[in-house]
Amino acid sequence: MAGDRVECRSNHQYLGRPLAFYWQGMRLEVIQVVAERRTPQRYEFRIQAANNEFFELTYDDNTDQWSVSHL
Repeated sequence: MAGDRVECRSNHQYLGRPLAFYWQGMRLEVIQVVAERRTPQRYEFRIQAANNEFFELTYDDNTDQWSVSHL
């Protein structure tokens, strides 16, 4: 199963920061990263999107896939 699509920019960090993602067939830019958390298996970003809604973008190291959840 393919994961959700998230675009990131990475300077020196492994994963970097999410810049945009796809939700219900639309590309939404990330306006602000509200919170981020790293666990041994995951990166989690709570973000505000260009449509002023909030989402959680989660990257799973084990599967090398993203998931997008509307908050």
